[in-house]
Amino acid sequence: MFDKSTWIKLPRNVVVGHDVLDELGAVIDDLSVVGRPLIVTSPTPDRLVGDRVRAQLGDDPVTVTVETAGFDAVERIAETAEREDVGYLVGLGGGKPIDTAKMVADRRGLGLVSVPTAASHDGIVSGRSSIPEGDTRHSVAADPPLAVVADTEVLAAAPWELTTAGCADIVSNYTAVADWKLAHRLQNVEYSEYAGALSRMTAEMLVENAGSVKQGLEESAWVVVKALVSSGVAMSIAGSSRPASGAEHLFSHRLDRMAPDQALHGHQVGVGTILVAYLHEGEEGTWRNIREALSVIGAPTTAADLGFDDETIIEALTTAHRIRDRYTILGNGISEAAAREAARTTGVI
Repeated sequence: MFDKSTWIKLPRNVVVGHDVLDELGAVIDDLSVVGRPLIVTSPTPDRLVGDRVRAQLGDDPVTVTVETAGFDAVERIAETAEREDVGYLVGLGGGKPIDTAKMVADRRGLGLVSVPTAASHDGIVSGRSSIPEGDTRHSVAADPPLAVVADTEVLAAAPWELTTAGCADIVSNYTAVADWKLAHRLQNVEYSEYAGALSRMTAEMLVENAGSVKQGLEESAWVVVKALVSSGVAMSIAGSSRPASGAEHLFSHRLDRMAPDQALHGHQVGVGTILVAYLHEGEEGTWRNIREALSVIGAPTTAADLGFDDETIIEALTTAHRIRDRYTILGNGISEAAAREAARTTGVI
């Protein structure tokens, strides 16, 4: 008897485009959330668009800023939410405030509206929160936002390096899906054809249209944020981060432990994607197309671009498998010789 079931949680509304920030109030009304709103943001987004957001929220909104992300910040804001008797949250900014807001919303059983101000990560819509703790980072399950309001004019004005980091994060879906399929074949890890296809297609579309992603062009912000939304939806369908996180993310997390805050997560993931694509497919693989797309966009493609020396890259690649119990092409680890061959062949070192 067939008894398989699943529960897919997705945003109810995704509003993307020029000046849609001014539709935030209407979006919230459509959600029928009630009570006092709590805005979780960081200093720069609050300075740039905080007043525009507050002007659309009734019931005397509370604003808290996240200077340093972490579980301490989650606890502090969760206590504020309880003390102020808030009815829902608005995550305003980049990864730090939105991931924090998702965890707070999950702990308090509250709805969340995501308002990204930078197209730097797929967490703007996914059901995962990435929270740092010491020299490591935890990926924690949380409900996805009830709605996403992504104003392309605001996103286009963000620092370009944040957009290129978002692009690299999307491109990494190539190798994440390849690792997921490998884990399915060799370890019987459950695989979703639909989520995998959506994630892979998102990466392919960005690689094929890399030449149209240009600094200061609002249409570029549109392309990138739509891709980030698709990536987040793929994770929600899968019920895990598998469609968008494989060995390339383990590589990035290992670099974070070795040299915290040296480079942006998305940029590290992009370089990791080049390396992992080579490990999957060898000399004739798609790693060249990936490297070319990242180069065209202006994202790092080498150790030097990231600010790392060659030996740091080799150590990260040979030890990344220890980061978490997730089967990837790295298996139980690759040799130093194999890591050097991959890094030299792809031009990473």
